Amino acid sequence: MTDSGLQTYAPLLLHLLIAFGLAGALTALSVLVGWRRPNRAKQQAYECGMEPTGDAREPFSVKFYLVAMVFILFDVEAIFLYPWAYIFRSLRWYGFVEMMIYIAVLLVGYLYLWKKGALDWNK
Repeated sequence: MTDSGLQTYAPLLLHLLIAFGLAGALTALSVLVGWRRPNRAKQQAYECGMEPTGDAREPFSVKFYLVAMVFILFDVEAIFLYPWAYIFRSLRWYGFVEMMIYIAVLLVGYLYLWKKGALDWNK
């Protein structure tokens, strides 16, 4: 007995409809019931609890983007290490060698960032 495409995805569609409906209902309820007391302080841009200073169009340091790339590199490493560790015994030596190659490629990326000074916070 095979299910049609609609029957297979019906629970997912129902879940999405309920989620969107609930989000819309809560947003509408907050707009209808919530208090609106605008003032000058509430209309200002929020910057981590500090008084906003300067222009919003200031250029960011390249250091910001390097840190973001390092963060992504850590995430990608973790994503591939967990499933590998789960099935490590069934992969035997082949899986071990493949993962060592993967870690070596990541290590080359880390060494490159280290040489470029992306990990040095004192600059």
